[in-house]
Amino acid sequence: MGGDNAPAAVVEGAMRAIHETSQELEVVLVGQEAVVRDALDAHSAAADLPIHVQDAAEVITMADSPTAAVKAKRNSSIHVGLTAHKRGEVGAFISAGNTGAIMAASLFLLGRVNGVLRPSVPNIYPTIKGECVALDAGTNVDCKPEHLVQFARMGSIYSRLIFNNETPSVGLLNIGEEPGKGNEQVKAAFHLLTDTPGIHFYGNVEGRDVMHHTVDVVVCDGFIGNVMLKFGEGFVTAYPIMVKQTLARQDASPEVKQAMMQVIKTVTKRLHYEEYGGTPLLGVAGNVLIGHGSSSPRAFERLILAAVAAATQNLAHSIASVFDA
Repeated sequence: MGGDNAPAAVVEGAMRAIHETSQELEVVLVGQEAVVRDALDAHSAAADLPIHVQDAAEVITMADSPTAAVKAKRNSSIHVGLTAHKRGEVGAFISAGNTGAIMAASLFLLGRVNGVLRPSVPNIYPTIKGECVALDAGTNVDCKPEHLVQFARMGSIYSRLIFNNETPSVGLLNIGEEPGKGNEQVKAAFHLLTDTPGIHFYGNVEGRDVMHHTVDVVVCDGFIGNVMLKFGEGFVTAYPIMVKQTLARQDASPEVKQAMMQVIKTVTKRLHYEEYGGTPLLGVAGNVLIGHGSSSPRAFERLILAAVAAATQNLAHSIASVFDA
């Protein structure tokens, strides 16, 4: 029931994901049963697909206080879906609903991985060389240096399992490359990362290094990470407009305009959140993935397939095995 376009976009996304993957996939749609079934009935082909409905009478809205809603709305789609995951009835849980509520409910129902101080949501940046994992993307706005070290460890596991980076490199986002740069938080984190075994620490990186893929994993606190994320979202939508404005001023021919805009569309598509759907909540004892609030059917398709990858690679268990070692 979560997201601006639910449940219609969720249903269509589930159908697309089942058709897209070569793996055996079953999708359980958790929500107000009558509403969800109406959305399913709009697609005649849905009846032949392995899609099931589990009733959850309550809905946690974006306006709800996360902690209060998790306690008060025990029959919400978030609560019921996460409970099914905890029981092992499903291999992963996804939602494009209230992020704070998903985080609170995940901690309440699934718990943290042993040794993890702060679960973290990463963001994925497509670069000139592949995908760069940046965390935290906004769930932890006030961080201690040791939190950044844990983000580096979890981000490295995620990069290795999902993007096949055997020995992922880690950079600390800073205002300069030289050691000793930055505020007290990142100075302390720099020394901790340097001395932490199992992390391939590159050193400080700057914002311009992310898209050039200087490192595979970038760590920062959630305040900086969310500003970077929102700037990127704004760039994707503003850049085509700026190109159109420039072409109009130069009185370019229709053929040139069409060719240019097709190139821009192809490039910016890689940068659009829809192509990744969402990202996992790293550090909780389960495979939980969070999508964008305005997720489209395409975004839900990609989010479900990302959940398949997380469950197949047993991402949560892999993180637990490192932190328990």
